[in-house]
Amino acid sequence: MTATATTSKTDELLHRLTEGVEKLTSSEEWLRYLDVQRKFHHYSFGNCLLIALQRPDATRVAGFHRWLELGRHVRRGEKGIAILAPIVRRMKVEDEATGEQRVIATAPQAFRVVHIFDVSQTDGDSLPDHPSHRLEGDRVDDAYTQLVGVAHGLGFIVEEEYLDGETNGDCNHAQHRIRVEVRNQPAQQLKTLAHEIAHAILHGDGIENRGQAELEAESVAYIVCGSLGLDSADYSFGYVAGWGGGENVTNRIRQSGQRIQRAVQQILVALGSQVASL
Repeated sequence: MTATATTSKTDELLHRLTEGVEKLTSSEEWLRYLDVQRKFHHYSFGNCLLIALQRPDATRVAGFHRWLELGRHVRRGEKGIAILAPIVRRMKVEDEATGEQRVIATAPQAFRVVHIFDVSQTDGDSLPDHPSHRLEGDRVDDAYTQLVGVAHGLGFIVEEEYLDGETNGDCNHAQHRIRVEVRNQPAQQLKTLAHEIAHAILHGDGIENRGQAELEAESVAYIVCGSLGLDSADYSFGYVAGWGGGENVTNRIRQSGQRIQRAVQQILVALGSQVASL
């Protein structure tokens, strides 16, 4: 098909995205994933630095007893990751109006060293994966090269690099640079490039709501890729659901519908120009 999609095609793909995300967020797979994720503690910035310094490859970390609750156990001889836990005092106070008692915690007075362990240091039951799977396979024709041209037209350079952690790509407005993870398969690289171009178009004034920004960029990428003949549902549905918060995510898509469609059309029109110039 040509690089330029009609408005009806864009509407059709946005509708399919909304339905797909809605179905995913009511699935047993998604609910199990959320149930497990709620049991992982969210660490402070300082403790995240400590984790990164001691075990840069850590992905999911928890204490010895929390791993037991999740059906896994820390292997004998594994060395824990040292972090700082606040020491707080808890006291009972009585509500003068109702006479009811409740427990309050004071601000931390000191910290103590505790040890946590990465999932790679444990054995046991499998943990549910995030239902967002990197795409496999080849790119669609020379669509990646054409998208690079679109990025250049926006004043951005595109670099393929080795990125840290699970990062597939990023967009830096200050440096007018888009980066794409070089180790991913071509189909995923194409999807990532479309995602980062969406950020370049939509979020140059800064990001007030990261979740909404990621939802918008991935929705644009899904529609652009679909218009180019690449179905990114295996990745996009889970990604949009995750950043959309799971609940009422389809309403969030609709709220950004016009912004998403305008960005899609801008990319597809530019793609049409790229094709015409070849």
